Amino acid sequence: MVATAVRGDYPFTDRDFQNIAALAHENFGLFLEPCKKQLAYSRLAKRLRFLGLETFGEYCDMLRGPLGKDEQREMLSALTTNVTQFFREKHHFDQLRTAVLPELLSRSRAGRRVRLWSAGCSAGQEAYSLALTVLDLCPDVAQYDFRILATDIDPVILQRAVQARYPLAEREAIPTGMRQSQTIAEGDTFVMSEATRKLVSFGELNLMEPWPMKGQFDVILCRNVAIYFDAATQSRLWQRFADLLAPDGHLMIGHSERLSGPATAMLRSCGVTAYRKMQSGLAAG
Repeated sequence: MVATAVRGDYPFTDRDFQNIAALAHENFGLFLEPCKKQLAYSRLAKRLRFLGLETFGEYCDMLRGPLGKDEQREMLSALTTNVTQFFREKHHFDQLRTAVLPELLSRSRAGRRVRLWSAGCSAGQEAYSLALTVLDLCPDVAQYDFRILATDIDPVILQRAVQARYPLAEREAIPTGMRQSQTIAEGDTFVMSEATRKLVSFGELNLMEPWPMKGQFDVILCRNVAIYFDAATQSRLWQRFADLLAPDGHLMIGHSERLSGPATAMLRSCGVTAYRKMQSGLAAG
């Protein structure tokens, strides 16, 4: 492989990059192309400075060492971008409000268990946007077996989600009625209402590892997460989601992501980057 020059204070060889890329793929499914070498350097050089290390070789040894698990999470957080906002890709929430949630709420009122999953929830804006939409349609939803699970691999970002406190500027993305009834402004921040927080359960989860959930989900949102994975990893992830969806369940993915692999025989398109599971598990021809 031809050496690629990288500007910076630390030597960063192709072997260093290959070691980091291999570890990121093995443990987290993250795919780092050779063209991402400069980005990897710029993101991870900060970790070397913080840790007081002198070379990327030392950093790779730390990552692979017995105490490297925590630093692997820091590495992942540095290499990925936790950019999200309330009601991002609004068309999905419009579809949920008009075509999906009314039926699910009707089933819930009839005594059925209903579960939604925000996979790769980052700081919680997506999960709380789901909760706000549900509460707007059904203010008394707490008395039914209707819950939202929100998971992410990053424990630091999850703690922010649990705290449910955000910069006041982010509040403007929430529709006026929901903003007034389910958020509380406090200085230059705001917090979600107790009813909104109670509807969501947060948990740490690596999507590349076995999932502990046994029951099926009626809706799964995994948006702008698979963009970090290679094609084979994406295909496996879509199939795992499809397997965990209830019949007629919905999967919604990011605007730049596309369904692929075996899941295409189990799900049919029902909107922009939105899919519905066939009753039989087989798409109509």
